[in-house]
Amino acid sequence: MGKYAEDAKELLRYVGGKENIAAVSHCMTRMRFVLNDPGKAGIKTIEAMKVVKGSFTQTGQFQVIIGNTVADFYNDFIAVSGIEGVSKEAMKQAAKQNQNVAQRMITALAEIFAPLIPAIITGGLILGFRNCIDSLYLFENGTKTLCDISQFWAGIDSFLWLIGEAVFHMLPVGICWSVTKKMGTTQMLGIVLGLTLVSGQLLNAYAVAGTAAAEIPVWDFGYFRVNMIGYQAQVIPAVLAAFTLVYLERFFRKITPQVVSMIVVPFCSLVLAVIASHFVLGPVGWKIGSAISSVVYAGITGSFKILFGAVFGFVYAPLVITGLHHMSNAIDLQLIADYGGTMLWPMIALSNIAQGSAVLAMAALQRKDPEAQEVNVPACVSCYLGVTEPLFLA
Repeated sequence: MGKYAEDAKELLRYVGGKENIAAVSHCMTRMRFVLNDPGKAGIKTIEAMKVVKGSFTQTGQFQVIIGNTVADFYNDFIAVSGIEGVSKEAMKQAAKQNQNVAQRMITALAEIFAPLIPAIITGGLILGFRNCIDSLYLFENGTKTLCDISQFWAGIDSFLWLIGEAVFHMLPVGICWSVTKKMGTTQMLGIVLGLTLVSGQLLNAYAVAGTAAAEIPVWDFGYFRVNMIGYQAQVIPAVLAAFTLVYLERFFRKITPQVVSMIVVPFCSLVLAVIASHFVLGPVGWKIGSAISSVVYAGITGSFKILFGAVFGFVYAPLVITGLHHMSNAIDLQLIADYGGTMLWPMIALSNIAQGSAVLAMAALQRKDPEAQEVNVPACVSCYLGVTEPLFLA
């Protein structure tokens, strides 16, 4: 029997017993349960356990905070309960039984944008660096940038745009791929659909505002015309297009005989999705995205910007617990597309730094408490690196 065998037996009893557990897994600091009847979990008795540092429910999962030794606790729990652990993906699927429609939609959006974050961070760093070398007039009495006085740095600036353009202008490709991956349909069709939204044959989305209506290229079908406009960096048109492709593929796969499925399903799904995207979904999605970004931009820059910033800062940290904070990713990307940058990410960064500093202060105050330091130090480092969940252990 392991070190936590007795505690594991207690926790098993307090969550309602083996029969109440639909699935169990763990992350870096928490035990994650999907319970058949969440009401059977004795939250007060669980949180009173010495080994437990807190609990909460998120996206259909009942999570018990153990700390850095959660892996050892999990192994003992599996041993005493006789339950087989499952993967994180299986947990997410099982957790859907405890989610309402709104929670499922939010979870789906979070899972769509999460795989894109590393590329977006890389693109952001590159654009920030390019701004430093091509937009800061620091040389020759403030009249020239580094790129103006150095061909080497001018070349670096031009070369780095290759990556920046791929990340942000071609974002719909990543979104369409991520949606099809999340929904379990053909990912290559998602990539092709994304490419049709940013094709070089189309008028670049960034050039639309400066182009006269009469000069916008069109597809002329005789009876009607459709503007040949690209959706570079657009989020909502890509999401709408991708989900349309997903449900079209599922529909045709369901009704098509297996013998011709390989031909009919991809052809009909992709062609109809592209038609819907450029004829209806793209223009509608563009207007929706622009409206949302306009409201947020007005809140950040308008007369009530102090109030908006205070409210956003106040609610963001609690949103992290629920997972709703991932919704800000779509708004951030739309702000970048419409205004060339976002002020939400700097606000979020400041929130993370403030929370990390609070934990750092607690680490200083509790420096003689080894047990507290096991949580404080990792949580502080994690907050400064952008992940605040461990903060709630401190």
